[in-house]
Amino acid sequence: MNIEEYRNYCLSKPCVTEHFPFDEVTLVFKVCNKIFTLSGLENQPPKINLKCDPERAISLREEYDGIITPGYHMNKKHWNTIDISNLPQGFIEELIDHSYDLIVKSLPKKIREELL
Repeated sequence: MNIEEYRNYCLSKPCVTEHFPFDEVTLVFKVCNKIFTLSGLENQPPKINLKCDPERAISLREEYDGIITPGYHMNKKHWNTIDISNLPQGFIEELIDHSYDLIVKSLPKKIREELL
């Protein structure tokens, strides 16, 4: 997966918007105004940060040592940084879905129902 495929996949999800709140090279995706993923556009290899269940985050880091690491500049308990050049696209999409779903579950019930 490359950054453009990542961008297109994120934007295909309901209520997702893209932003550059930090600088002109850090792409942030939000669902209902809450961040669920971000990426530095100048990173080589391309890397993305994704929210993750804390137990699953540890498991993924152990299984994909060096490819999935604690979230760079993020809360390391809840975020992973992922080298998207070394993983299958379907798996990356599943990790993006997991991050998106965690944020959606944290939204008020009325907003969650509107997304479904």
